[in-house]
Order: sequence, then structure tokens, then C-alpha cells
Amino acid sequence: MTSPSSSPARAIPQGVAMAATIELFHDRDNAFRFRLKTPDRTVIAVSRPFPDKAAAVAGIRALRECAGTGLITDLCVSRPHTGGTSRRPGNPTIR
Repeated sequence: MTSPSSSPARAIPQGVAMAATIELFHDRDNAFRFRLKTPDRTVIAVSRPFPDKAAAVAGIRALRECAGTGLITDLCVSRPHTGGTSRRPGNPTIR
């Protein structure tokens, strides 16, 4: 396994949809975690710590199973908009 800094940057051909990557790793407390990365290697999620590798793999399976179908609950409190453009009140629909 190579580290991200030692692997060459991957060019993604235009119009080709690439899958995300899930990396399993040890955190600084030696617990197992996984992180979800976009095709351009941006980290978009990091798991909670798991006590062993089997539990972390079960967490990855759960992520794969429910991520695409999970409902979004918007818990953000509406704040007044202070920018220069007008905005409709209320929470936007997330798709």
C-alpha cells in the first residue's frame, strides 16, 4: 500500500464517473477507522473509531449499504442572509 504523497496524481478522463475510495487505517490511538475519499482524493467523511478490523469492515459494509439511499435531515438553524444577493426564506431542498 502506498501513501497518498508517494502515489502519482490520477487524471480522471472527462465524462467518466469514478467511484469513491474507502481507506481503512489506524488512528493515533491505534483504533481502526476508515475514511471516504472522492475520486480527486478529497476526504469527505471519517468514521468513528472501531475496536478491531472486523468491526471497521462491518462499518464499511453499513456505509455502502445505506449511503446512497439515506435520508437527509437538515438540523441547521435558519440564519438571516447577509450577502449581496437575495435568497428565498426557508431551507433549500437537498437532492
